[in-house]
Amino acid sequence: MTLLPNAAALCRWLWKNYQYVLAFRFAIQEINKDPQILPNLTLSFQLYNSVTSGQFTLRSTLHCLTGKHHLIPNYTCQTQGKTVAIIAGTMSAFSAETGTMLELYKTPQITYGPFDPMLSERDKFPSLYQMANSDSSLACGMLSLLLHFGWIWVVIFVSNDIKGEHFLREIQTEMVKKGVCLAYSVKLPDTKSRYEETEISFLEGLRISSANVYILYGDVRSLYTMEFLSKYYLTLGKVWIMAAKWEIVVKETDHMLHSFHGGFSFSQHKGEIPGLNHFVKTVDPSHYPEDFFLSQLWLHAFHCLPPGSLCGTVGVCPPNASFEFFPGHIDMLTISDSSYFIYNAVYAVAHALHKMLSEKIEKGSPGDASQPRILPWQVNISQNRTCMNTCSHPQTPQSLCSQRCGPGFRKMPQEGRAVCCYICVICPKRDISNHTDAEQCIRCADHEYPNQERNHCLPKLVTFLAFEDALGMALACMALCFSVLTAAVLWVFVKHRDTPIVKANNRTLSYILLIALLLCFLCSLLFLGRPNTATCLLQQITFGLVFTVAVSTVLAKTITVILAFKALKPGRTTRRLLVSGASNFIIPICSLIQLALCGIWLGTSPPFIELDAQSEHSHIILVCNKGSVKAFYCVLGYLGSLALVSFTVAFLARNLPDTFNEAKFLTFSMLVFCSVWVTFLPVYHSTKGKVMVAVEVFSILASSAGLLGCIFAPKCYIILIKPDKNSLKALKNQCSSRRS
Repeated sequence: MTLLPNAAALCRWLWKNYQYVLAFRFAIQEINKDPQILPNLTLSFQLYNSVTSGQFTLRSTLHCLTGKHHLIPNYTCQTQGKTVAIIAGTMSAFSAETGTMLELYKTPQITYGPFDPMLSERDKFPSLYQMANSDSSLACGMLSLLLHFGWIWVVIFVSNDIKGEHFLREIQTEMVKKGVCLAYSVKLPDTKSRYEETEISFLEGLRISSANVYILYGDVRSLYTMEFLSKYYLTLGKVWIMAAKWEIVVKETDHMLHSFHGGFSFSQHKGEIPGLNHFVKTVDPSHYPEDFFLSQLWLHAFHCLPPGSLCGTVGVCPPNASFEFFPGHIDMLTISDSSYFIYNAVYAVAHALHKMLSEKIEKGSPGDASQPRILPWQVNISQNRTCMNTCSHPQTPQSLCSQRCGPGFRKMPQEGRAVCCYICVICPKRDISNHTDAEQCIRCADHEYPNQERNHCLPKLVTFLAFEDALGMALACMALCFSVLTAAVLWVFVKHRDTPIVKANNRTLSYILLIALLLCFLCSLLFLGRPNTATCLLQQITFGLVFTVAVSTVLAKTITVILAFKALKPGRTTRRLLVSGASNFIIPICSLIQLALCGIWLGTSPPFIELDAQSEHSHIILVCNKGSVKAFYCVLGYLGSLALVSFTVAFLARNLPDTFNEAKFLTFSMLVFCSVWVTFLPVYHSTKGKVMVAVEVFSILASSAGLLGCIFAPKCYIILIKPDKNSLKALKNQCSSRRS
């Protein structure tokens, strides 16, 4: 058998490829020692180096066929009947060139390089066999790897031949299906030819590209161009995805070794070769002095040779020198794909020979076994098909046209660019995205809200203006304090009901007003706490009615003051109205009108409980919906009209010359009341949720406190602090001083 391993020129040997020779030699020795295979036959072999050149490949082939130093075409006396197969070729082009010549003699050729569909054309190469399995699934495997690490922005380097074109079309089809984008595709020539100026500018653009993952596919000759690119144009830190055969050669090139900082190689499945590791550790040039390449490799690694290997000034190696202690970049102990295929190829030839000879013995004479005549075309070699494996990396770099859109963002495509080029837009305030590179954001349900990162929906908490809240507690305390104060004022007025100041200001109306104010303060408590159907109905109705009573009472007191002043003048009508208490009928009349409005409100669209999920980001507010907004503003508008009439009448009567005239106090109280509710409207509309309820409660308390303070504070001051002014004598003195 003949082995044609590929290597570079002598000064640029790919030393790792010598492992092919070791695997080949080990397989031959194993077979020759095995009594079960070819027991009466010894296999021999020849080694030729093709030096990655078509010229050397053809020269080696001719030399093998002729057996002469001077090549003589068609002369095969030495090898005729002896060479049964040739194992060759890491590159399909070399195998094709060799196969064309070998087909003239029907000599089988077993290739250990990557699978090439061209070499499977049986009409062109009927005697050529490939040990590697078809790489039709290579594109799918590479796409699976890209998607696993999220690499969607890649550059592809392919050899400039039919095989490279076929792979490029195949992987681009898969990329479109899987959403992976091609940044650049580069066709590699098989020589170190200089690039044109336009191509150099293209390579400069490639160098600054954001694509950090490069796919490499083609023949070994294209590596010369890749070495040139890595030296001058490619930057560090790229991740390379390639075939295993490329990865082997990469390890021993100078500049590419420094540029390839990460790589994945897709390789055919290979098993362990028992005994090969031990065999490699024991090999040295003294065992095979005829092997020129082994001596050169030993000299390259150790700068010495075993005793008796060569004459000269070269130092003698220590006894323990072996492949086990070779430099790290020449790893002879890790079995490569091609070495595994070469080992299997030798055994395939041996088993084919064994089967052929066994059949001859069964059909012919015993003499055929001792002196067998073996013709190359009689050898039928069966191949073992294997599957592909991939390796995984502890660190995951990125290769993207645009940075990934994390959770909380969505992708927005950029017009005129690839689908992998986009910008990231944050999700709206009510939406989320819970995975990377989301196409659209997802709206949270009404009872949920997005977290701060907008990548998860959280359940909203139901809340309301509770008594336990700081704001609710403050308003409740204010309401209770004012209620107690109002009750105290009422007690003072009842206790001093016979004093001139209480009698002069119409005791009945004062009692009614104080009771109404007490109810106003207490009705504000209906707005606090967890709303229910009863409180929602009572809130606005109670508020409207008790405030109507209070404001109409103020109007009745103002009219009473005016009637009292008019009664001093001659005429019976005014005196009759004053004595009959006609002004007191204003209170029930005004209250009945408000009651009718509230009845219409309850009958058409009453208030109800509502869950407000929009006002606050993280809470659902339990509030009372007013039902009919028009009815609410009718009640409020009617109350405002009464207050405006009371203010106008009190303002006109403010300067009437009468003792204990409270028209000025009534005017000021109505001014405060109107100011509070005029301010309430814009503030109420600009707030939502609990704050809106708090604004309404505060307005109720403020307006009620204004009436209490402006009307009753001066009277209580005289009753409690200046009792000498609250007497008939003081009243007469005051009247006398006015007359004078």
